[in-house]
Amino acid sequence: MRIITGKARGLHLNVPKNYDVRPTADRVKESLFNIIGAKIVGSAVLDLFAGSGNLGLESWSRGARFVQFVDNSRTSLKLTDSNIVKCRAEADCKVLKCDAEAAVELLYKQGQRFELVFVDPPYNKGWIQKILAKLIKCPLLADNGWLIAEHSMHDEIVGAVPEGYEIFRSQQYGETVLSFLRKSA
Repeated sequence: MRIITGKARGLHLNVPKNYDVRPTADRVKESLFNIIGAKIVGSAVLDLFAGSGNLGLESWSRGARFVQFVDNSRTSLKLTDSNIVKCRAEADCKVLKCDAEAAVELLYKQGQRFELVFVDPPYNKGWIQKILAKLIKCPLLADNGWLIAEHSMHDEIVGAVPEGYEIFRSQQYGETVLSFLRKSA
């Protein structure tokens, strides 16, 4: 697992030693960031279910101004912290040990808003639907912001999309689906 481009291009990130964390495959990550394009530059990014910090650190490397990492696992956060240090990104990153739903509420109450929100939870556990439901009460997404959900093709989210949001793009890569959501016009 490596940073594809930007400030930390080519840097190999520390990877999990077990299968509790499922990092985004390089080819899926590359497609994801090709779709996002220049939108990343200068943005505030929320990496929910951070795992190794792979998506957030790729965002930082490509020009995001700030990245908030959230995970509930001490092991994952140690891995994320070690990768932040490896990238020398400490000044632009924060790490929060918290359940994802509670984190959305806490960050909303703090007045934080994000141009990009990555939701990459364990597959087929209903997490995407829970986070989308929480966003109705706690809209963390800035105007013109995007939420990118990485999920299994068996994890149906169409019926869980909150009112006022729309899926504007969906890409499938084997078992993995990237769903791109934004506030409706």
